[in-house]
Amino acid sequence: MTKVLYITVNPKPVQESFSLTIGEAFLKAYQEEHPEDSILKLDLYKIDLPYIDTDVFNGWGKLQNGNEFQHLSADEQMKVSRINDLTDQFINADKYVFVTPFWNFSFPPKLKAYIDTIAIAGKTFKYTEDGPVGLLTDKKALHIQARGGVYSEGPAKEMEFGDRYLHAVLGFLGIPSVESVIAEGMAQMPDKAEEIKNKAIDKAHKVALNF
Repeated sequence: MTKVLYITVNPKPVQESFSLTIGEAFLKAYQEEHPEDSILKLDLYKIDLPYIDTDVFNGWGKLQNGNEFQHLSADEQMKVSRINDLTDQFINADKYVFVTPFWNFSFPPKLKAYIDTIAIAGKTFKYTEDGPVGLLTDKKALHIQARGGVYSEGPAKEMEFGDRYLHAVLGFLGIPSVESVIAEGMAQMPDKAEEIKNKAIDKAHKVALNF
């Protein structure tokens, strides 16, 4: 059974979010086309998502120095275990769908925190004499994002660090196929917002057929 990890990072309800609305449209089309697949929804605003902090570095350091897990402090054990669980969950999935808004030229910080829990040397990538090598070579990913302005072209193009970053980090982890469905310009052109959203939904439906 193919496992799809559907990752959202938006505190708004679906009806108030362009990205989540497009994401739900994709998900519905995907489920109709692939009814046998298993889909796990992961809302980063509703899960325990540890940041890499002093406890995590101390816990990792103790383990690397040969200490048993029970010798870590309670906070170190809790955070290291949670990061391990999230990393294993990510590795065990076959496909990933990231649904994000565009905030301050990127995506919400909770997604960066999540990426920090899955970009783990020895698990999702490894270091070699020729440099780092991604280990998730049999996966595929999709990024669905809504932007108020236009950042795919024109003077603001160089300030787009959300989709580009996600493509870069997923490629670093070895994922060979990363697609994007982008809706942009809704705030810049409010009279065309519904049209822009519908075009993105149409594209999402098409991507769902072969994803």
